Amino acid sequence: MQADKLFEKIENNNPVDFGDIFTKSIDLFKKVWSQGFIHLLISMLIVLPLVLIMYIPIFALAGLAGFEPGYSGYDYGHEELSVGLGILFVILVIVMSMLASAFQLGIMAHFYKVCKQADMGSSISSSYFMFFKGKYLGKIFTLAIASFGIALLAALLCYLPIFYVMVPLQLIGVIFAFNPDVGTSDIIKASFKLGNKVWLVAFGLILISSMLAQFVGFLLCVIGVFFTASFVYLPIYFLYKDSIGFEDDETKNEGSILIE
Repeated sequence: MQADKLFEKIENNNPVDFGDIFTKSIDLFKKVWSQGFIHLLISMLIVLPLVLIMYIPIFALAGLAGFEPGYSGYDYGHEELSVGLGILFVILVIVMSMLASAFQLGIMAHFYKVCKQADMGSSISSSYFMFFKGKYLGKIFTLAIASFGIALLAALLCYLPIFYVMVPLQLIGVIFAFNPDVGTSDIIKASFKLGNKVWLVAFGLILISSMLAQFVGFLLCVIGVFFTASFVYLPIYFLYKDSIGFEDDETKNEGSILIE
């Protein structure tokens, strides 16, 4: 879908209904819960090493402090080293956070494609890394950096704006998934444009679905959270489908995607 067509559909979006979307999300979850679990595992296998890398400066500083004889605290000789490692830690946190966000965005975008395939009764594709190839790779990193910057700015403004940007930031993934050829700035603009129109319903769905996913997951011996976590994304999928919809040619081509 071209950017102008996307904006036109958002401008003339169909009304969304909280109850209808929530009911359809539960029905779809029964079809995609296993795929949701697989996508979560893939994200964890990618993100956890990045988290460990962030703590290398801390491990290095602790090693220098622990293996030096007679060392009983930070002295002036270690102050410069401590500051340097501290700065390195901050830089690593920012870089690794954006990398993790980019990988999660790519995996999440594929999950939205799986949701559509299951919803339409098509064969489910297992190309989990389809958005990590070619021109899409740079785009997911750019979107991750932009999302990080928006969230950071909202947090710096006394956190209250976080509640507003929460909805557009959640919509970035689904808009990118079904409009990957649209420019980065247009995807962000479309996310905020749609977010403004469906904010109240979207915020309620995100809040309730998150609480329900965690509650049911904890009831299933805590480990069930890994199986219910993907439920949060399903109302977002239906928000996009019910308000914007899909192009006819895209829907027809969906049936030709087979398991690889």
